[in-house]
Amino acid sequence: MGLIVLLTDFGLQDSYVGVMKGVIAGLSSDSRVIDLTHNLPPQDIRAARFSLTSSCDYFPADTVYGIVVDPGVGTERATVAAQIQTRAGLQTVVAPDNGILTGFAITQAVALTDSRYWRTSVPSRTFHGRDIFAPVAAHLANGVALGKLGRSILPEQLTQLGMDRPVITAAGCGGIVQYIDRFGNLVTNISGDSLAAAAWEVFICDRTVSFYATYGLAQPGQLLALIGSHGYVEVAASGASAAAVLAAAVGTAVEVRYLEQRGK
Repeated sequence: MGLIVLLTDFGLQDSYVGVMKGVIAGLSSDSRVIDLTHNLPPQDIRAARFSLTSSCDYFPADTVYGIVVDPGVGTERATVAAQIQTRAGLQTVVAPDNGILTGFAITQAVALTDSRYWRTSVPSRTFHGRDIFAPVAAHLANGVALGKLGRSILPEQLTQLGMDRPVITAAGCGGIVQYIDRFGNLVTNISGDSLAAAAWEVFICDRTVSFYATYGLAQPGQLLALIGSHGYVEVAASGASAAAVLAAAVGTAVEVRYLEQRGK
């Protein structure tokens, strides 16, 4: 029995997710299907990448991901499947080649050129999730070898996003907001593991934000900085939206400042 995890920006108002599940059920009825989320911001490739990177270690080896965040659907952009190395073991991602796989340790990749594994040899120009990604994910869950799905490609041939990397200094770390969740929490690209001091604060949008271990320790509405469950430095507002309070967005600059370096 295979495990297929779906990640899209389709939302739940329309039938798109249900149709993908119907295609999967017709080809791999014994597979279990899990919805990671379907509420990503429309066409937000970076949000899709973050959702995958922050989740994949919690699924078992041999998990197959069907990811459809695809502003280039129907264009010349490729459709691909790639085997990735995670802490749980090897897993496989089926997705458009638009940067979603940036930063992953990829051991094998193919362009999905063999239409025998599609739903139809003439797929819709606007719904590759139904006609290519869902059936390919089902075939993989059934045990079809990755190399049978199409033309082998080198991992370095896959499209890469230009990613901002944190700047680490003796006084702290500089970075950006990389993701905003539905609570308005600002997830930075600064890993908690990269911090070289136990005491620190965050400077963002001309505001200094103190560290708290968790949300409820701050006063209602108060800004706080913490290490989120995803392992990154996060700026939140207790019981409120930090994104709204600070008028912050993805890409907003963030600075972690070590208190010891400032003589406190």
